[in-house]
Amino acid sequence: MEIFDTLFFNVFQHYKPTKKKKANTIALYYITSLQCSLLLLSGIFVSAFLNEMNSVTMSSGNAWTLFIMACIFIMFKNWIQYSGKKRKVLNAKLNSKKTSEPYNIWLLWGLLISCILLSITILIVM
Repeated sequence: MEIFDTLFFNVFQHYKPTKKKKANTIALYYITSLQCSLLLLSGIFVSAFLNEMNSVTMSSGNAWTLFIMACIFIMFKNWIQYSGKKRKVLNAKLNSKKTSEPYNIWLLWGLLISCILLSITILIVM
């Protein structure tokens, strides 16, 4: 399993006892937001690097269009991957291992918020 699967199931298992029907939706929104914010952060770093190298590869409008299309692709990929039978198979694999301690939920949400804030900060500074 990859790191995003582990993060998804940590959020899912945290909210499952209290919000039985909404736990999958919350975890799905979390992992999609995290992946999109990491994509935004890496795109901003590449853009800043290319600006420093005086290289013009793509206009700002085209970059935002590409980012939105990539986010839509990530949404559909996660929706298919973490809904239904595949989620149950991955959950069974995770439950059979049980070797690691689950991540703290505040750490997981802090990771998402810090990634978004870092992206916004770098975007404003550029």
